[in-house]
Amino acid sequence: MLALIRNNVVDLPTNLSLSYLWCGGFMVSFFLVIQVVSGVILSFLYVADSGMSFGCVLDFTNESLFVWLTRYFHIWGVTFIFLLLLMHMGRSLYYSSYTKIGVWNVGFILYILMMIEAFLGYVLPWHQMSYWAATVLTSILNSIPIIGPSLFKFIVGGFSVTNVTLVRVFSAHVCLAFVIIGLSVIHLYYLHKNGSNNPLFVSGGYSDVVLFHSYFTNKDGFILIFLGVVFCLAMLLSPDFVLDLESYIQADPLVTPVSIKPEWYFLAFYAMLRSIESKLGGLILVAAFLFLLWLPTYNNSCSYFLDRQFLFWAGTSLFFLLTYLGACHPEFPYVVISKVSSFLIIFILFLFKGLWVIPYSSSDFYFLRF
Repeated sequence: MLALIRNNVVDLPTNLSLSYLWCGGFMVSFFLVIQVVSGVILSFLYVADSGMSFGCVLDFTNESLFVWLTRYFHIWGVTFIFLLLLMHMGRSLYYSSYTKIGVWNVGFILYILMMIEAFLGYVLPWHQMSYWAATVLTSILNSIPIIGPSLFKFIVGGFSVTNVTLVRVFSAHVCLAFVIIGLSVIHLYYLHKNGSNNPLFVSGGYSDVVLFHSYFTNKDGFILIFLGVVFCLAMLLSPDFVLDLESYIQADPLVTPVSIKPEWYFLAFYAMLRSIESKLGGLILVAAFLFLLWLPTYNNSCSYFLDRQFLFWAGTSLFFLLTYLGACHPEFPYVVISKVSSFLIIFILFLFKGLWVIPYSSSDFYFLRF
């Protein structure tokens, strides 16, 4: 065990040119540990019942200082995870790290599972917004041809979101957390097996590497302390900043909120979904975006090429725009802008992944040449 840790942490040969952007994976892992530990503690206190869950979650803030801290550690932890995850994936796209197929495939699966896990956790407090967000999302699943109705009944457990759904969501939320931990280990295995990308695109020669400790442990430690301070300040100074006002209203199936919206890290996808009049059309649009986001290709172009940078930053700007539009009320002109932005970001992502591409049969020669 000590030899394994030493070979993968202490004496790991690492390229000298890695910047602070390469600290994202370690930071995500750190906050993932916070989520699992705080989630296990909260699972001992949580009651999965539609009549008691809301009161149970509110009581967490009055129980004791320890339980209060545990709950808000869990709330703010997911926010920091997705902030770091978006930066981590953005860096991977910018530097074409998706050419590392094993690492990229496992990482993308992790991203999808983390979104599912976050949504399941969002439903558990059983407040107005979580209940209606679950109702909207499951109704979209019901629109899938052939398998949609069966999939809807399997997930919901009936004809609508009820207590049965809440019990299933709680069970899936707990189990999926350990699946994510296992996939994180596999992600790390592929990373150390194939090596990491670097901003100078230097091949994996030993003339350009240093040992991971202490050069990169100091970098990771500095970022960890910095984010820890920001995390604690945000949680203590404004604990409810990331919560919606509807979070303090118990779920009522007879009262629909004026504007239903998910958490901020789902807003871009939500804007895509509701920009199309058809539920199935919106689902296809999101699926197309995720497919192009995942698609691994070999690019015969440097990341610093001006045209490639223009496509990257244009796509990034559109993603932030869709995040803002997802929080707006679904009316003119927000819906029209969402529709145009959704098709445009898919087209830009297609160009980003498709231009300057070389066949996989030539990939070995490409990496030998560079």
